[in-house]
Amino acid sequence: MTHPANGNGHSDEHQPLLGRQNGSSTSPSAFKRRMCADVSRDWADVVLIFCYIITGLLDSAAISTWGSFVSMQTGNSIYLGLGLAAPTEGTRWIKSGVSLGFFCIGSVCFSAFHRAFSPRRRWVLCASLVFQTVLIATAALMLQLGPKSPNPQTDIGWTELVPIALIAFQACGQAVTSRALKYNALTSVVLTSVYCDLFSDARLLAGDNVERNQRLGAPVCLIFGAVVGGLIAHTSFSTAGTLWLAALLKLVVAFTWFVWPAETK
Repeated sequence: MTHPANGNGHSDEHQPLLGRQNGSSTSPSAFKRRMCADVSRDWADVVLIFCYIITGLLDSAAISTWGSFVSMQTGNSIYLGLGLAAPTEGTRWIKSGVSLGFFCIGSVCFSAFHRAFSPRRRWVLCASLVFQTVLIATAALMLQLGPKSPNPQTDIGWTELVPIALIAFQACGQAVTSRALKYNALTSVVLTSVYCDLFSDARLLAGDNVERNQRLGAPVCLIFGAVVGGLIAHTSFSTAGTLWLAALLKLVVAFTWFVWPAETK
């Protein structure tokens, strides 16, 4: 039995349901499914090791400009302790305390964000990296366009403390990501335990030692980032240029998570 044709000469049974054209309604849902998928852990350690370059850039910029770390909080803890023992002998301990405090606050916020929306979900990782980028870019703009401090190493005005707080707050986002991906050793903010695990490895010289390769890549990338940051600091781009480069690399990482393969269920 044949069906009556419509005015265009096509059978009604070939018409899209409710007038949908060429599956146009499926694209948003496909994009949503992609963004809500968990990223695969396979080779994700490479991305985390790359993040050590960003840490090297940021800490080299912070040390050379303000005299405190913004990522590696072990050094800041020592500076804070020395300052509390002799609070009138300098101001570095105040900056270190601000950095340490905002790093801890950031850890609470980033970890809560990951827990609330699934730790390895693609959009969660991308949103985290984009937010970190915004904070670094804000600090770079403050240095580039804001008032210039005559002595940023010793001054403790808002022009020093606000950029430190912004960068320290975002720095823990990388460490939280390493926890979300279950690469707990690759926090991208600590190297002491990495050095210990690397050189105490009984299979240090083995050819097929993945953990050795991870531990070796971390300090190499951080030192490389510090070298690049130090070189930029001696150019006209100065600290702001280092921060802009770090922000750009953060965006690269965000795009990497966007295109990263999804976990196969």
